[in-house]
Amino acid sequence: MAKKISQKQFKADDIRMMLEELYPKTPIPLNHKDIYTLLIAVLLSAQCTDERVNQITPILFSKADNPHDMIELGEDAIREIIRPCGLSPMKAKGIYGLSKIIIDKYQGQVPFGFEALEALPGVGHKTASVVMSQGFGVPAFPVDTHIHRLAARWGLSSGKSVEQTEKDLKKLFPESTWNKLHLQIIFYGREYCKARPHVIELCPICKKYMSKKAILLEKKPNPSVKSRS
Repeated sequence: MAKKISQKQFKADDIRMMLEELYPKTPIPLNHKDIYTLLIAVLLSAQCTDERVNQITPILFSKADNPHDMIELGEDAIREIIRPCGLSPMKAKGIYGLSKIIIDKYQGQVPFGFEALEALPGVGHKTASVVMSQGFGVPAFPVDTHIHRLAARWGLSSGKSVEQTEKDLKKLFPESTWNKLHLQIIFYGREYCKARPHVIELCPICKKYMSKKAILLEKKPNPSVKSRS
């Protein structure tokens, strides 16, 4: 006898199939040539668009595309180059600091593993998840603002925190789909399911599955929704 699946699981499976039809191919949004340049690009993407990051990284990487050259370039020069990405003092300090650690502790190679990555300056769990997923090919489910927002809208997670959203989505979707699926959700969020304006009738998945709670929240005047990436 077949095991009966829950309504939420049925919805999650259907959403995954819809996303697969819309985005059969999922190119990595941030331009890079190896794991080190991916790590730097992801760090720069905090509170910055991928488009802007992709405009700045060619300038940065033409001067330093490895930890040794990055140290040689220096924190001040890094900060000036990455200024358009925002938060440049903090990001420059992180890039310089992690580059030094990669040289001193890991023979110039980006370390493998969540614990080692998250111990690097400027690298949080989301950044580590992206590097593990897109760089090392290890199943991970990085949750950015798009995924956090859409999971709440679709009733797949409570939306209380990005940590909870990650746990909920990992339970609903097969591990083998995580690396592709998190990009599919990001692409969908950018194309159909933006924070504002959000037209449910033009958003195929929300039109079918948006939770009543999310609909009520969006109807409130001047809503304030906070989420971390």
